[in-house]
Amino acid sequence: MPESLMSHGFNGHSTPFVELDRAAWAALGPTMPLPLRETEIVQLRGIGEPLELSEVTDVYLPLSRLLNLYAAGASQLHRATSDFLGERAKRTPFVIGVAGSVAVGKSTIARLLRELLARWEDTPRVELVTTDGFLFPNAELERRGLMERKGFPESYDRRALLRFVSAVKSGAEEVRAPFYSHLSYDIVPDAQIVVRQPDILIVEGLNVLQPPAKGHGLSVSDLFDFTVYVDARTSDIARWYEERFLKLQRGAFSNPNSYFHRYASLDEEQARTRAREIWASINEPNLLQNVRPTRSRATLVLRKDSNHAVSTVLLRKV
Repeated sequence: MPESLMSHGFNGHSTPFVELDRAAWAALGPTMPLPLRETEIVQLRGIGEPLELSEVTDVYLPLSRLLNLYAAGASQLHRATSDFLGERAKRTPFVIGVAGSVAVGKSTIARLLRELLARWEDTPRVELVTTDGFLFPNAELERRGLMERKGFPESYDRRALLRFVSAVKSGAEEVRAPFYSHLSYDIVPDAQIVVRQPDILIVEGLNVLQPPAKGHGLSVSDLFDFTVYVDARTSDIARWYEERFLKLQRGAFSNPNSYFHRYASLDEEQARTRAREIWASINEPNLLQNVRPTRSRATLVLRKDSNHAVSTVLLRKV
């Protein structure tokens, strides 16, 4: 790797990352055909996220190839270790964590990676689970006084999430996760997501890179084979959140069954004011106190510009 690509850090200090601008990153995958049609890319877009064909080709196709290489390497190491131990252990899933702020686009990236990775020959079975399903139900959050801290680390059943990923990682034939509804803004009783021995499991969420909680020796991030952090300036994310809130207010919030239906009748200025209040009281503190401090723990960081496009990729040196 050329010396010019080496990073001098998030704040001007030396880091264990190699930094590549978008052009240098895109050049790493010039011969790979794009396996997705433009109509499929449109369907994968999140609300307010202008995911373009060029972005997929330049950024996410090379990333899917890198992840495929990492997964293949982990599989080879697993076989070699099993041979060394004289065992016939089954191949275990390669687990990828995707972290970042609310409204930064991590859910779209996770969905896109699921589709791209499933097109590679040796990883056809790719599952995606979000940590929303491991939030405590609203009734429990109310009991604990945590409704205004929903999305903060303490609002998740971290032990249940750890048990889930541990079971998948150990090769269990079938593992179930709770189902979260964004319409009701709550866990749906008796509804589950079933994961059956995937080649790759993607776990997406705000706080998936958190270190172990006090008094615990293991965190879910310890079970990841590769981690991605989606990064952007706080001011840009705040603006994206506000614009997304407005789009939801005109759309999903109009459903009488929506938890946020009470916002549907707000005029635009009232909606913007409410979005800024929610951002300032919940999402920004969570980002600054809990989410962004985990950035340096990632294997790879995707830095976005104000237009939502990735401008820089930082990859941890092997």
